[in-house]
Amino acid sequence: MTNRKIAALETRKKLLEAGKRIICKKGLDNTAVEEITEAAGVSKGTFYTYFRRKEDIVFELSRQVFGEFLENAKQAEGGFLAKLTDYMVNFSGYIEQGGVKLAQGWVKSVVAPAPEGENSDREKLSSDLADAEALIRFGIGNGLLKEGAPAEKLAHTLTDLLYGQMLCWSMSDGDYSLKARTQEFCDAYLTGMFQDWMVSKEDV
Repeated sequence: MTNRKIAALETRKKLLEAGKRIICKKGLDNTAVEEITEAAGVSKGTFYTYFRRKEDIVFELSRQVFGEFLENAKQAEGGFLAKLTDYMVNFSGYIEQGGVKLAQGWVKSVVAPAPEGENSDREKLSSDLADAEALIRFGIGNGLLKEGAPAEKLAHTLTDLLYGQMLCWSMSDGDYSLKARTQEFCDAYLTGMFQDWMVSKEDV
């Protein structure tokens, strides 16, 4: 990799870090591009070399680590429910760590129609559905779940839950711990959801 490409990656990283820090504190609507570039130590014009609008910062941040959660969950100790709990709790924990303002900005940007010619982040839902289904199919493929387990339907249910929890948390203005709420759900309801599909009753 050339020095120019390395410098470009570093600049992009600085913009993302500055954008996350400011948006988490002030919210997307109250954040100006000039604030992000000033905090990153670059000119305003440099921002538009890497992003079309400030919403793209939120979109980028929403994609960064969720694939890692899937791979980490596969390696987590314990049976399938332990792996699934690891994935779901870390999913919600990362959103909570980013702050309610960032989550609110992402929800608003996705739900509101994007201006013509600009990108939305609606493919994030498809990505999260695919990850949830991949984890369930991993369980089937490794003998933790029965072959007949309806991976696609279960993935939709789990993703609906995660997104619904995120929306309710955003509406509450972060009045409680999203990560803890997800842990509570996993402890109380995952056994019931998956008991018909577990290979070993010891994993239920």
